[in-house]
Amino acid sequence: MLSVRLTPLRVLVFTAFLAAGPLVDPSFAQENSTIVADWASWRGSNDTGSVEGAGFPTKLNPDQNLQWKTALPGKGCSTPIVSGGSIYVTVPADGKDALVCLDQAGKQKWITKFSDQDAGKHRNGSGSNASPISDGDAVFVYYKSGTLAAVETDGEIRWQKNLIEQFGKVELYWDHGTSPVLTDDHVVMARMHSGDSWVAAFDKASGELVWKVDRNFQTPKEGDHGYATPVVIEFQGKPAILVYGAEHLTIHSSQNGEMLWSCGGFNPDKAELWPSIATPVVAGDVAVVAAGRNDRKQPLLYGVKLTGSGDVSDTNIIWKRDDIGTFVPTPAVWREQVYFVRDQGEVECLNPADGTSVWRERLPKHRKKYYTSPLVANGILYAAREDGAAFVVDVRDGKFKLMAESELKESVIGSVIPLGNRVLLRGEKHLFCFGEKSN
Repeated sequence: MLSVRLTPLRVLVFTAFLAAGPLVDPSFAQENSTIVADWASWRGSNDTGSVEGAGFPTKLNPDQNLQWKTALPGKGCSTPIVSGGSIYVTVPADGKDALVCLDQAGKQKWITKFSDQDAGKHRNGSGSNASPISDGDAVFVYYKSGTLAAVETDGEIRWQKNLIEQFGKVELYWDHGTSPVLTDDHVVMARMHSGDSWVAAFDKASGELVWKVDRNFQTPKEGDHGYATPVVIEFQGKPAILVYGAEHLTIHSSQNGEMLWSCGGFNPDKAELWPSIATPVVAGDVAVVAAGRNDRKQPLLYGVKLTGSGDVSDTNIIWKRDDIGTFVPTPAVWREQVYFVRDQGEVECLNPADGTSVWRERLPKHRKKYYTSPLVANGILYAAREDGAAFVVDVRDGKFKLMAESELKESVIGSVIPLGNRVLLRGEKHLFCFGEKSN
């Protein structure tokens, strides 16, 4: 049996920083001061991008249901997390890579700075693209500069190292995007680029390298550039790491990195300039893998059975679609169905068992794209466009119903996450918290 692995470390929520004081609704902050919700990584518990619950907001409107807004010290594109009642977000501050901790009312508790940042070169990129992750005892962060660090919950640095200094320059066309993931004992990083590619595990307590395995495949130009984040799963009864990149999906032992399973064939025509960005999602024993360039009307979408061992390229691709896909946004899985908000705002609900579409709709057309990955909170889907347009969609009855559209008036790249029955949304300059006052 295979499943996405739920461990105590994978329960956290997203967050951000306060440069001056946060704009807060005092009555709401007081009523909800005890709300604690954990969202373990940028896609949350089980890496599904979804959550159950009640009382989630039906709009993301700064003029109507904004609970607080906190200024950020610099531009970052990561999604914050929340652990043990605190919000953590990676940011640049004073030219340094930094991690900020806030309380649930948006007030800064501390900020920890590391070495000089390596700022992003894409208009929507930054040196803080990778999202943090926590096991409740520490927060683990990675930056484009190469800094990998573990930070205690009081802001003290447990350890830090520079992977670029240790393993060489990263040869990516765009800014680093892969986030670290955690197993019980290790923090795991994947490097997929035009140089030596690998997956490596570091001891959570000391930062020492535990294992490192090569992951090199021959691909057309830029096909070996990877920005997707690994997924911790259970494979054949044991913890394992699912990795997508270089036109291959692989499963590695969490204990020693051994490659247990691999599947290729996602670029049959050997097209160039097809980097991997969207992270695969797992529904039951099927991984839904987005290949191709949906942003250029060249989508490919596959369903892959996560069974067997060795090279399963000829046997385990159970369905393929060439009419839908996603390039940047990672889908969400809610109640055994997969929800896409595609690059141009198309919204799709898909059955992962056979790849058939349950329904297809779209958000209002616009020349700007979607870089955020959707959140589905008890059947309410949240999405944001890069220009700051925010959308709320009701998908509870097996169909699409647009509930609200609003403008945040600043760029949005980070994904929406839940904070109790509120939601957090990171803009280019602020972290926003929305909720219903009656909750």
